[in-house]
Parts: sequence; C-alpha cells; structure tokens
Amino acid sequence: MRVAVVGAGGWGEHHARIFSRRADTELCAVVGRTPEKTQHRAEKYGTTPYTDLDLMMERERPDLVTVCLPNEDHFDVTLRLVRTGVPLLVEKPLVFDLAEADALLDAAGDRFFAINFNHRYAEPVCRAKALIDAGELGELIFATWRFGGEANRGGSPHANLIETQCHGFDMLEHLVGPISAVSAHLTDKTYGAFSTVALALDFENRAVGTMLGTYDSSYAYPDTQRIEINGTKGRLVIHDTVRALTFSKAGDPVEQRWHSTYFDDEARDFAGTFDRHVDALLTALRAGDPPPVHARAGRRALELAHAAIDSHATGRAVRSNPWTGPTHS
Repeated sequence: MRVAVVGAGGWGEHHARIFSRRADTELCAVVGRTPEKTQHRAEKYGTTPYTDLDLMMERERPDLVTVCLPNEDHFDVTLRLVRTGVPLLVEKPLVFDLAEADALLDAAGDRFFAINFNHRYAEPVCRAKALIDAGELGELIFATWRFGGEANRGGSPHANLIETQCHGFDMLEHLVGPISAVSAHLTDKTYGAFSTVALALDFENRAVGTMLGTYDSSYAYPDTQRIEINGTKGRLVIHDTVRALTFSKAGDPVEQRWHSTYFDDEARDFAGTFDRHVDALLTALRAGDPPPVHARAGRRALELAHAAIDSHATGRAVRSNPWTGPTHS
C-alpha cells in the first residue's frame, strides 16, 4: 500500500517512520512547506519530497494519505484531500471550527476518513476498556481526566482545550460513554490564553466526571496524565497513558497492577500507540471496513470543547448531545 505523509514537522516524523518501516506499506512521498526541511525528511526515510500537494497526488497516486500539520492549519489541506476521494488519516484536532468540521465530514461522505486518537491504543487503556466492558467495575459512578504539560502556544485562546484536551473528551467517552453536559471554569492568568481548564461533566448513564487540563505544568512530573474511573465494584487508574494500570476491587486492600515487562518494552513507548492504531487502521482499510476511529470522533471532541467555551462565557451548564449539538440548560 502506497502511503504519502503531508507534514514534515515533529509528530509528522512518526508518520514517516511508521510507513517507511512496515513490510506492507511503501512511503511514496513526504509533502512539506519548506523545501530544505522536506528534502531532509524525505532523504532520512528514503522517499520523494514534494512542496506541491497536487503534483504529489498526480504523480504518486497514493492509496492512503496521512496529514500532520500545525494544529490550526488543518482545514484547507484536509478539504482538498477529502475532495480527491483518497482514504485519509488526519491528526487531531480535526479543526478548530465546528462549521469547518461539518464541511469536511459532509465532503467525505462515506469515504474512509480517520483521525489519530492514539491514546485509545495504549496498553493500559485497552486493558481498562476490557475491565469496564467485562463488568469488573460494576456501575460506573465517576471518572476523572487530568493532563498537563508545557505550553504549545497558538493563535487560538482555547488551543489547550481544543488541541490537547480533545484526547480527554475522546477518552472519557470511549471508556464511560457519551457526555451529556459540561460546566467549565477556565483561566488565562499566565500568558493570555485559556491555558488551564477545569470542567465538571455529566454522562448519559448518570455518572459524573471531571477534567483538569493545563499548559501551565510540565511533562516532567510523574502522573502528569492520570485517568481514574470508579464503579460500584472497583476502581482503575491509568498512569501516564502507557506507564501503568492499577485496579482495585471494592473492599479489597490488595491492588492489581499492570506494567510493561522485560520483553514487551514496546508497550512503554507513547509513540508506539500510534503504531498500534496504524495496525488497526490498515486492517480496516484493506477489508473495506470503516476506520477504527472515524473523523467524527474529532468533530465530537470539538463539539464538547465548544460546549465548555460556551459554558465559561455564560456561567451556565451546556448540554451536549452527540447528535444534536449543544444547547443551554
């Protein structure tokens, strides 16, 4: 399968790495905006550099295109690619504007259109999902998401909420179920953007939850990312996405813990969560199935982010239904 990567930045290198090294794919092109940088990336991974997207599509005719561009520059290039009909994998966030998200999904129709919410493929998350689905936690009561690191500043005052905490919205709905209402507290005290957010959440299954996300922290801190889910029969905690999963049964002081072992160090690698997603994605694409994480999940995370923005602006909870969008309550 011939794969072209659009984007020659930091995370885009993982796209090039994966598709250049797989036995079942050929990295046929890297597309970038800066000739020198694009040339260097292409040489590193043994492929052809392009700075003209249309020329690349005409010459290479890829079977799959992946898109990894600066967070606030996704729409125009993604729309051009959607209109070609080529199967697509895009990086999060889908876009920053809901109307743009709808335009992309409308243009794509039923074509293959995936988004890389790679946190779902971390080993602790997969194991947590299995415990929940097996009923080991009982009725879910509350869930918390906490994620903080250094700032990735952008043009939007809500960059942290939209481009980083989108993983939190997606993860909480992946593990717990649809979020039905959002109440938000945001602060711009450090550098002018709303770099730290605290949200209270209602779920459709009547569980409640919280999200605390910040760019005013550090990725160097232990447990900078932490997910805790409590149920009537047990509690689980995911530590730093890939580092560990702990599970406790109600009333039992003995804790069960998963961590990667001597021979499965791949599971310790955060970038490896993307490799796992690609495994599932290519399997689906070859089988003619829908993508394992459809771009609609990106639209949904954006909808919840805008519900939080609206809640902060109005001082009221904002209801959000996955099908009808947010309305005030």
